[in-house]
Amino acid sequence: MRLYAGSSTDFITATAHNAIVGQLKSAFFDYYRTEPQPNEVTSWHNSLRSVSQVFQQAGLLDHGVLLEYQLPLTSKRLDCLICGHDDQQQRQAVIIELKQWSEVQPSAGPQEVVTWLGGQLSDVLHPSAQVGQYRQYLADVHTAFNADEEPIQLHACAYLHNYTFTATDALLEPKFTELVQESPIYGQQQAAELGAYLQQHLAGGNGQPVLQRIDAGRYQPSKKLLEHVGDIMRQKSRYTLLDDQLLVYDRVRTAVLEAQQHDTKTAVLVKGGPGTGKSVIALHLLHDLLRQEVKAHYATGSKAFTENLRDQFGRRSTGFFTYFNAYGRAIPNSLDVVICDEAHRIRSSSNTRFTKPEHQSTLPQVEELLQVAKVSVFFIDDHQRVRPGEIGSYDTLKQAAQDQGVTIAEFRLEAQFRCSGSAGFINWLDNTLGIQRTANVLWNPQQGYDFQILDSPVLMEQMLEQRRQQGHTARTVAGFCWPWSDPLPDGRLVSNVIIETDQFSYFRPWNAKDNAGRLAPGIPKTSLWATDPGGVNQVGCIYTAQGFEFDYVGVIVGPDLRYRQSEGGWVANKVGSSDTAINNYRLSPQEALEYLRNTYKVLMTRGIQGCYVYFTDDETRRFFQSRME
Repeated sequence: MRLYAGSSTDFITATAHNAIVGQLKSAFFDYYRTEPQPNEVTSWHNSLRSVSQVFQQAGLLDHGVLLEYQLPLTSKRLDCLICGHDDQQQRQAVIIELKQWSEVQPSAGPQEVVTWLGGQLSDVLHPSAQVGQYRQYLADVHTAFNADEEPIQLHACAYLHNYTFTATDALLEPKFTELVQESPIYGQQQAAELGAYLQQHLAGGNGQPVLQRIDAGRYQPSKKLLEHVGDIMRQKSRYTLLDDQLLVYDRVRTAVLEAQQHDTKTAVLVKGGPGTGKSVIALHLLHDLLRQEVKAHYATGSKAFTENLRDQFGRRSTGFFTYFNAYGRAIPNSLDVVICDEAHRIRSSSNTRFTKPEHQSTLPQVEELLQVAKVSVFFIDDHQRVRPGEIGSYDTLKQAAQDQGVTIAEFRLEAQFRCSGSAGFINWLDNTLGIQRTANVLWNPQQGYDFQILDSPVLMEQMLEQRRQQGHTARTVAGFCWPWSDPLPDGRLVSNVIIETDQFSYFRPWNAKDNAGRLAPGIPKTSLWATDPGGVNQVGCIYTAQGFEFDYVGVIVGPDLRYRQSEGGWVANKVGSSDTAINNYRLSPQEALEYLRNTYKVLMTRGIQGCYVYFTDDETRRFFQSRME
């Protein structure tokens, strides 16, 4: 999708006559059935006039121009792309990222700078990093740029038309040298240099045939991308599939073959508790399907989990690791397979209060996932739904597949690969938290899994640090029972998790907020808290810990979930919670209790070898201890 496609001469003329913005607004409404936001219209007014003047002064009058071109299977749009031929008559295209920035400050991030965004100073990608990712993504997944026969050569640059560079400019720090060399940036005083850069790649003109080829292209990952991501996955794949895991793997592969040969649609539903290898199967599937040039995506509902996957497998993997809400406007069956990990986090709708009007969908999220691919794979644990709005229960997903007339294959994973392989520990937690009755009423500490109840979070963190010194991974997590502040002006985090008694004082910050703005050196973004070494200094919550595992985990059980024998057992104490997902919804006491039980089960099952717990409430601690031999 693009809002404008035409010749550079027509674009220059339309801009000179103040017509281009009206054309974009009209095209926007035709496609999205809503009006563009005022700030976007202002951006078009300011930026397109500046870039059209560059085209005119550089003599780029025989070229193709695309405006607001949507990257395949994403909601991201390129500001401007100009195409044609070079002086050797090779097809060329240049992406131009347009910025209205006038002020930039340094950031501690390797690819970030600080500028004003949404009324506050925030870490944002360096323009060269941003447009460079767009170039790489388009080259990786668009047939016009990755076809074997004379693909269009793609370049990228950024034009900050209101910006004046200084001698010590944050955008020109040495750490950005390679980025800027690959994707140059130009300021207000460099319009002539930008024109020369474009002429260097587009001197041959004749852009209409190139524009038509781009317009006719389709989503298709390149072989080089498949090889790149496949090599990284091969290096990181530490596990061999066993028993039921292999059955699921083989059934998905069979469904893909059936879809290719007979145009069938299949939903594979896989139920499994924590540590049963759901993510391991998902990654094996993605790796092997991509190697066979199958169009496959790995989708989750967690920003932290998805961003960590992208970080581990390289930024080029962005095209494969996506979110459940990414398919609202996708073409049906445009993918062969969508692998939905943590499918219990599927929401009723992909629309939120942050969703731009043009990106809103009229379909339930599960229908979008069933429609986008010929084979949909759902990995589900009904007892890991931790907030209102998550509707991905096994029964709900099965009913949705039946309603769509999709063939259903069902599996259950039993073997335990976390908690030292102790299915008994998981069952004991279920029974103790009142999630479901099991035969595991008492926990025997001699069963091989290191589960301990400690007298203070200070001691708990000392024990976790000892484990880290031994080479293990370890993190502290807690129930969402304390406020979560924005960072201080200098980017340091506020110590919100405060526990004080006569015996100890404990002060720790939460992990950084998702929209935290600028962060001080050594503090990871929220999405990287679970894997970045700097994350050991903060307490993680359910939204950053779910989906991850560590060798050892320390859990602070706050006052939001309490055991009261006088009240019949477990009770939800909403007064003790700072989670708006619990407090702002009109939940019944039983509904709140279900989410809180699931929350602490998730937190207590993040440890592969051990779990250390501190209870803020004495009666709750005594009850847990009474269930241990």
